[in-house]
Amino acid sequence: MLGLTFDKLLIIGVIAIFLIGPERLPHYAAQFARLVRGARDMANGAKERVRDEMGPEYDEIDWKKLDPRQYDPRRIIREALLDESPAMPQTVGHAPHSMNSPEPRRQSVQHGAARATPYDTEST
Repeated sequence: MLGLTFDKLLIIGVIAIFLIGPERLPHYAAQFARLVRGARDMANGAKERVRDEMGPEYDEIDWKKLDPRQYDPRRIIREALLDESPAMPQTVGHAPHSMNSPEPRRQSVQHGAARATPYDTEST
């Protein structure tokens, strides 16, 4: 919350009380209460609307499982690196390249001068 701790909020509140004064404080406190109540009602209304639109599946969702704070990027990367990945399938017409070679071998394709470049007639 922008680095605001309880101590800082308390200091801001005390300064606001001195600036507002005792005669206007009840009016501003009532306005603040209405603001908080309106925000709470708006959040509850949004939650009810989501519940109505999603239907019965809303109650079946495990919201704690979807909490982004539970994801540890170090754990995800560690598991991905330690995971046994399946062998890459070899494509037809390509020779396997050596692990020591700096670049993989590429299959050269020779086009004749009389042969037109292929293109998709529906895309142009």
